[in-house]
Formats: sequence, structure tokens, C-alpha cells
Amino acid sequence: MLNQLRQIVERKKGQRDKVVSLLSTCKKEIDQLREEINFSEQAQTIIQKVAQETQKQLEWHISEVVTLALASTFDNPYVFKTEFVQKRGKTECDLFFEKDGFRVDPITEAGGGTVDVAAFALRVAMWSLAKLKWRSTLIFDEPFKNINDKTRKIHERIADMVKVLSRKLKLQFIIITMIPELEEIADRVFEFNLIKGKTKIEEKIKNKNT
Repeated sequence: MLNQLRQIVERKKGQRDKVVSLLSTCKKEIDQLREEINFSEQAQTIIQKVAQETQKQLEWHISEVVTLALASTFDNPYVFKTEFVQKRGKTECDLFFEKDGFRVDPITEAGGGTVDVAAFALRVAMWSLAKLKWRSTLIFDEPFKNINDKTRKIHERIADMVKVLSRKLKLQFIIITMIPELEEIADRVFEFNLIKGKTKIEEKIKNKNT
């Protein structure tokens, strides 16, 4: 009887030791998981701070370039703004104009000419942000087609803006346009004519004084 009790006690001790060992292993795994969670939270905090700082720099750079383009073209221009917001679990960038402290939707509330200039400058700004600028040429097809300028003033300002951007950024523009003022500041001008169903391309000889 005594031997049987001893055997039972020894079995129970063995079971207890297994449970203690298992608890020790679980505790180590829990501590490791807590440490990994802590590291993940710290990493997430750092990533969020970096993302926020990057977004601020992007907002400043893009807004500055487009706002300067608008200011150099129009009297009493809009201010171009960007804002990063969370939508549907993703970060999106809202683009809008601002005037006299009020937010303006570019598509529905601003004129087409203003949108044309903003879109042109926005593309240039995005190009300037690229780390690898393997191509220093941008091609535009009638980028200012919605600007109706009978006085030539705005067209002249647009031509000056294009010329300044090209020189400062060392960026070549290939522009399809019907605006004479852009033709005047171009290095080379090609004229397209449709003759008997065929397109004829001729380079126009510019006056050396222009």
C-alpha cells in the first residue's frame, strides 16, 4: 500500500514538473511576444512621424510651385493647397484652391484656365520630386487651351513662366499649342499642316531678334 502511494506521488511530481516546465516556456514566449509588440509599436510610431514629416514637405513643395505659377500668371490668384487625409483606410491627397480664407474646388468652382496653369505646374512639381530624373523632357498637348486671353497679357505671363521653369530646372518642354507667345519663346518651332489627308511637318525659321 505504501509503495503504491509513493508511485502515485512520484507520478504526480512528474506531471507537476511538466506543467511547471510548460508554464515556464509559455511565460518566455509571452515575454518575447510582448517585447516584439513593443518594438512594433515603437517602429510604427517612427514610421508615422516620418510619413507625417514627408507629407508636410510634399505639401510645402507642391503648394509652393503651383501657387507661384498661378501668382505669376493671374492677378489676384488662388493659393494652391494640398492636404493628406485618411479615406477608406488609405492615405489620399486632396488638391484644392484657397482664396480669401475659403476653400475652393478646382473642378467645379474655378475657371478652366486656372486649372490649366495649376495642372501644368503640378506636373512640373511632381517631376522635380522624382529621385531619378532619367528624362529631362516633358511633353504637353495644348496645356493652356482653356485660357481665353484677348489682351495677350496672360499669354505673355504664361510664356515667361514656361521660360523661367525651363531655365531654372534645366527642363525641356515640348508643347503642342496655338498660343503665339509660346512660339515666340521657343528655341525651335515646328508647324503641322494637314494636306490632302496627310500631315506635313515643317520647321519654322525664327527671326533672330525674337
